[in-house]
Amino acid sequence: MVGEYDNAGPLTPLRHAEHTLELGLIGNCQIGALIDAQARIVWCCLPRFDGDPFFSHLMDTQDRGYFSIELQDLVGTRQYYQRNTAILCTELTDKYGGRIRISDFCPRFNQFGRAFRPVALVRRVEPLAGTPVIRVKLRPTSEYGTQTPDTTQGSHHIRYIGRNRITRLTTDASITYVQQESPIVLDGELNFLLGPDESVTESVTTLCQRFHSETATYWHEWVRGLSIPFDWQHAVIRAAMTLKLSTFEDTGAVIAAMTTSLPEAADSQRNWDYRYCWLRDAYFVVHALNRLGTTATMENYLNYILNLVVGAAESELQPLYGIGGETRLEEFDMPGLGGYRGMGPVRTGNAAYSQIQHDVYGAVVLAANQAFFDERLTRPGDEALFRRLTALGEQAARLFDKPDAGIWEYRGRARVHTYSSIMCWAACDRLARIAGQLELPEDSIHWRQQAERMHEIICREAWSESRQAFTESFGGETMDASLLLMHELGFLEADDPRFVSTVCAIEAELRRGDHLFRYAAADDFGPPENAFNICTFWFIDALCAIGRKDEARRLFDNMLECRNPLGLLSEDLDTAHRELWGNFPQTYSMVGLINSATHLSRNWEEAV
Repeated sequence: MVGEYDNAGPLTPLRHAEHTLELGLIGNCQIGALIDAQARIVWCCLPRFDGDPFFSHLMDTQDRGYFSIELQDLVGTRQYYQRNTAILCTELTDKYGGRIRISDFCPRFNQFGRAFRPVALVRRVEPLAGTPVIRVKLRPTSEYGTQTPDTTQGSHHIRYIGRNRITRLTTDASITYVQQESPIVLDGELNFLLGPDESVTESVTTLCQRFHSETATYWHEWVRGLSIPFDWQHAVIRAAMTLKLSTFEDTGAVIAAMTTSLPEAADSQRNWDYRYCWLRDAYFVVHALNRLGTTATMENYLNYILNLVVGAAESELQPLYGIGGETRLEEFDMPGLGGYRGMGPVRTGNAAYSQIQHDVYGAVVLAANQAFFDERLTRPGDEALFRRLTALGEQAARLFDKPDAGIWEYRGRARVHTYSSIMCWAACDRLARIAGQLELPEDSIHWRQQAERMHEIICREAWSESRQAFTESFGGETMDASLLLMHELGFLEADDPRFVSTVCAIEAELRRGDHLFRYAAADDFGPPENAFNICTFWFIDALCAIGRKDEARRLFDNMLECRNPLGLLSEDLDTAHRELWGNFPQTYSMVGLINSATHLSRNWEEAV
């Protein structure tokens, strides 16, 4: 069908290389999987994002932890998404002209009045030309690489038995050939359904075809509801879909990334588990999706937040929580996996959960803010929600000038970080606005007075006369890229000379070519080595705000070229080699893309 698939681009010659982040993402808001250019599933955790990796090859050096459909005599590969869907297609070509297409997806569609999103993956394999010969290899791991599941088989299925769960592969391929990893002449379509240990009572061929069709329809309808900018539509749609796939719909949590322990730079030991919900990151995700007109994520996330607030001792919030609201995320090394390119350790849990980060109070109030003003919502914010939020505002007003670990989660020191203080101010500022919207004048006056008091102190204590800029911390002299958000958060107007000079000071200290570092000073692991992608987008937005729009557009186009071939970004970038590093795909980075495109795009009225 014309237009059914995204632009696939040219055939890419086969490369025998170590792991890269040229990966595609599939998912259904319950699980996610990463697939490389040769159609190997190399990362997938079950039964949810933070679970045990059933496919762990991305974080391993051994020949295991993947699900491959290999084409004999392979010479080239082509990978793309079915247009406006989360269905990933990989075409493999052999030296004789034989060609196959592998379509991968996690089923998701509406059924019986609710979202059907099973813990399942579907792989459909179609011959496109010639007489291709394939070999199926399904080599899962369990217990973070320390165990290999046992197997049993039936006439049309294989059961993989781990300590805590059983996963079943149901297929119309020869079970014997799959078990033995024997060559298979592909003379017709084959289907593979990997999911719960449940019998499939209908033809697996028919079932997978129906799942494919209904999943495509779901994503087409979801994309149709987006309010996208005119320019860079394709990039924005893919970024928005990536954010959607990073939401855990069962609770409303938003994960920072699908992976754990992808190093921020080569051999840096900066290997962290990002499969949890950072309140800060989640706010940015919700805000970006709200900009595109999809408010369901915000409503679902508010339910998640309210459950945390109710359970928080004296309304004290952690920086991050488990996707089920878990409060303890103890950090452990998992020696069963060797790490990305052998660069361990592989970690589970994240010790940052126990840190003090005061910006979280602002992040929660900002995430909830739109609910009080958006008439489209079925459950708009009311006085009861406002009263819940005021407890967080009181904390923000009390803590805004106290030391914390800051947005970058320093593990070895605490300071009064300016960004944290501004976010605390934002909590009180928005509460004043919300009180006005709810026609609660006494509350509005109270919170406005709090915000004005905090604003005055921040402007005095965080400003450096010698640098002519706001600095990373009260009384400090170093720059912090997070202060590029001062205008975006409403703390200063874009034409305020203090904001303009702060942008210039940050540029002088943190810009490296066309990219930005988050800070330059050494931290617990030494000086940063790679640029931080969200900071480059923040810089682009700041340039746009202060009138350097042509330069901002050039830098934005450059960032688009840094995406992987499927339009995805990780956390960090090696500016010398333009190689992606850090956990993947990073929601922060995809948020930055959406926001910058929205700021820089022509509006529809002037463009068409």
